[in-house]
Amino acid sequence: MSAPGARDTALRVLVSCRTARAWADAALSAQLRRDGLTGPEAALCSRIVYGVMQNRLLLDFYLGAYCSQKLDRLQPPLAEILRIGAYQILYLDKVPDSAAVNQAVEQAKANGRSKASGLVNAVLRQLSRNKGCLPAIPDREEAQALSIRYSHPKWLVKRLLSVLGPETEAFLAANNAPAPLTIQVNPLRTDAERLTAELAESGVTVRTHPWVPGCLELSHTGDLTALPAFQAGKFLVQDPAARLVSLAAGVRPGDRVLDVCAAPGGKSFSSAFAMEDRGEIVSCDLHENKLKRVREGAERLGLICIRTAAADGRVFRPEWEDAFDAVLVDAPCSGLGIIRKKPDVRYKKPDELFALPVLQRAILDNAARYVRPGGTLVYSTCTVLPEENEGVSDSFLAEHPEFCRAPFALPAPVGETAGDVTLWPHRHSTDGFYICRMTRKTEV
Repeated sequence: MSAPGARDTALRVLVSCRTARAWADAALSAQLRRDGLTGPEAALCSRIVYGVMQNRLLLDFYLGAYCSQKLDRLQPPLAEILRIGAYQILYLDKVPDSAAVNQAVEQAKANGRSKASGLVNAVLRQLSRNKGCLPAIPDREEAQALSIRYSHPKWLVKRLLSVLGPETEAFLAANNAPAPLTIQVNPLRTDAERLTAELAESGVTVRTHPWVPGCLELSHTGDLTALPAFQAGKFLVQDPAARLVSLAAGVRPGDRVLDVCAAPGGKSFSSAFAMEDRGEIVSCDLHENKLKRVREGAERLGLICIRTAAADGRVFRPEWEDAFDAVLVDAPCSGLGIIRKKPDVRYKKPDELFALPVLQRAILDNAARYVRPGGTLVYSTCTVLPEENEGVSDSFLAEHPEFCRAPFALPAPVGETAGDVTLWPHRHSTDGFYICRMTRKTEV
């Protein structure tokens, strides 16, 4: 039977995330390969891993009602075994509760926790019996209630409440909803109409993105990389928010562009499309091994204007001073705008984030030296925290009078901006994303 294999692999991934602090997407991909899971087994395993990550605090709240010990104090991997069982009982209709309980008990025994198998059995059977009348989430404190209901840490919910107010719940709910798979058409090799027809012939369901030009939303893709259209480089997988960076930058054919933190290359590729593959894009990253992905992507898409360079965004390169028409800084950030795609990002500790604005400013200060007079500097992140977004751009502009915010227009529902914009999953159906466009003055 396929089910036990899927659950055992899911357990290995979740244990790795807890004990080795691995990221779920990377750990899952590696473990699926090692265990040889494909097709329905791989799909079930992925759903369990992401489902547990997405609902961990809520699962722990319900399990805690029937378990005398705190989940995090149980010997590994008992907490993960209980969460896997609880997720199946509460969220997977096609899995009989009895099967979920029995498999969890067997997992406890197989992982050297035979003495605890009785606890696993008792807790999950209690959960199953009571799933129609689960304990009410305490609502005395809004932040605590939202934290449990949507499985976001309380510190993050409190911060979001201060930023979004009554919209916070909609944002949290959007983070727990599936993200559409969006692609950008490679205009150098096809157009939206022809690509739509070709993908449909491969059994893919396609619809035009509601408001971002040149983008399509796909479903029922199977293995995306096996599609002939993918292998022929006819599209780029990219969230629409990232696609908007090249629109905001206003890059044109013949420009010289520097992408400071380029890997895995999406914004470089999108810029190359806008430039009709004419001009030059220098795609940089601190790590040479990441640049290999950029080169491979450019080759698949048939782009010749891109070259790569290993570079630390904080370290000045004299040969690049005043040399670029546009400089893109997609800075390292907390990633709190992409929770719907990477659910474990939400569990970052707040003290891990305090130093990020300092790093972001250092990169932005250095990158600004590469912009020619009259050129464009674009700062972007995939987070929604003001301290990493307008906090950084405001402080930069306060200390760099040679730069000013430059208004730009994006398609509705964004429209005209005063020079920067934050995109939100619940408002725009994109990743949470910040874009700021600045111009270097020709005279100061």
